[in-house]
Amino acid sequence: MKTSHIPVPSPLILWTTVRSVGAFNVACSCVALWAFAKVLRVLRWRLKTTQLRGPPRTNFIYGVSHDLASSQDRGGMYERWAMEYGVAYMIPSVLGQTVVVLSDPRAIAHFFTRDTWTYMQTPLSLALLETLMGRGLLWSQGEDHRRQRKALTPAFSNAAIRKLTSVFYDSAYKAKGAWDTAIESSKDGYAVIEVQNWMNHISLDTIGIAGFSHDFGSLDGKRASVTKVFDTFGNNQQASTVNKVLRLLASPFPIITKMPTKRSNLMKKLSETMEEISNDLLVRSRREKDVNMSERDEEKSIIGLLIKSEGQDAELRMSKEQVVAQMKVLLVAGYETTSISLTWALIDLSRRPDVQTRLREELLVFGADPTYDQLKANLPYLDAVVHEILRLHPPLDEFSRLAVADDVIPLSEPVRTESGEMTDSICIAKGTLITISGAAINRSSAIWGPDAKEFKPDRWLTEDVIGKAKEVQGHRHLLTFADGPRTCLGKDFALTEFKTVLSVLVKNFVFEMRDGPDTQVEVARGIFPRPRVVGEDGIGTPLRVRRYE
Repeated sequence: MKTSHIPVPSPLILWTTVRSVGAFNVACSCVALWAFAKVLRVLRWRLKTTQLRGPPRTNFIYGVSHDLASSQDRGGMYERWAMEYGVAYMIPSVLGQTVVVLSDPRAIAHFFTRDTWTYMQTPLSLALLETLMGRGLLWSQGEDHRRQRKALTPAFSNAAIRKLTSVFYDSAYKAKGAWDTAIESSKDGYAVIEVQNWMNHISLDTIGIAGFSHDFGSLDGKRASVTKVFDTFGNNQQASTVNKVLRLLASPFPIITKMPTKRSNLMKKLSETMEEISNDLLVRSRREKDVNMSERDEEKSIIGLLIKSEGQDAELRMSKEQVVAQMKVLLVAGYETTSISLTWALIDLSRRPDVQTRLREELLVFGADPTYDQLKANLPYLDAVVHEILRLHPPLDEFSRLAVADDVIPLSEPVRTESGEMTDSICIAKGTLITISGAAINRSSAIWGPDAKEFKPDRWLTEDVIGKAKEVQGHRHLLTFADGPRTCLGKDFALTEFKTVLSVLVKNFVFEMRDGPDTQVEVARGIFPRPRVVGEDGIGTPLRVRRYE
């Protein structure tokens, strides 16, 4: 009788099997612990956070995020929800996330006073800001943010900006000269000018000279490397379905921003280009500062303050990486925000020739180019037009933060909770996502009255701001420049540049929509949302421009 042979595993195979089972068990345990912690966080959030009403999810995966991302009027969507659900409500977001939306002036004021401390940038915002601009002023939080801001504040004082006004005029008159030449060479007495590109050039050259004593020369036709990358952003509007999905999923998974998509590659290229330029400017400025700058001037210029902050013994010391990051922030802000506002101004003035004529008459009666102080105090209609543009078209239209501590937010009027009760304050748990739509607040009929959607500069000429607008704590009751510790540091710089350039252009030219006053304009996607005439490529905004005679 034969005995069957049963193979015995070798000790090595047994040990490998035990190790595999052990690793599998460890992995399962880790997943279980993560899931348990996640459940506990969700339960704590539900117990600690006032559960508010809000719109139902329109997509199982994305909540209402896809609707917001694809809308041409996100502010309008937020306003409609506020009218239906109250001044504070909740919206479903990606993969089960919930976002609290604040539309109440008192709640917003409370929120902004605690910005950078209780309410911090979201993980997605931090990832995007670090990729594009490094760990500078916009990225920093709390004490680090306060220290960096304090180091830069002298460069944006009234005295500093007063000295820069001539730089703004120089850029505006360069554009005027080029436009005069284009009109003279035309047989029709006018030229069709792509104004958005020109506003970009004005803003870039201005921040280069005013901030870093460097002329990019874009108004003279030079194609600096940074200009090419900025323009590429504007000319790549269409995102693939995959890219749209990735953008939405980046909210719960910020690591997605590191994936090599077309847009992330552009951001990386822009960041590298700006870093190269910033390093070159720093090296040159360190070499020339003793020759070209007195100590007093150095301490008041942006580049001088940044160089000074590198010193080991400086009270407000910044590292080399932080200095370069500040320069990148200023380049992006200088290129994007003011140029967007100027483009919107020329569009709205083209649509409203009566407003354009009235503004021109004020400027012509005034006569010579106004000084910095006169721009602030002696041209009320220019001031009104500028602030109406900033109200209707804020370059940054939304603010999102993550609560890093529990908080109670007061409301100026009660809201109905999910359970049907009325409350005049809402509890916010640590980990809550909060959003404020600046565009919705700036254009809200409940806050600004029934004509809130109209381009109406006269609203700024009365002594008292009407309705609830006076309760909004931002600059001139707007959220265009945010509020609190993160109020835009370059606000006065931007306002002065805006008024200076607009005064020169409107005094010398008449603007019309190329295809008539009913030409449709949409919002295109650059680094920030930009206007674009429907049917044009990139950020095309062609206007018919003729001399005023």
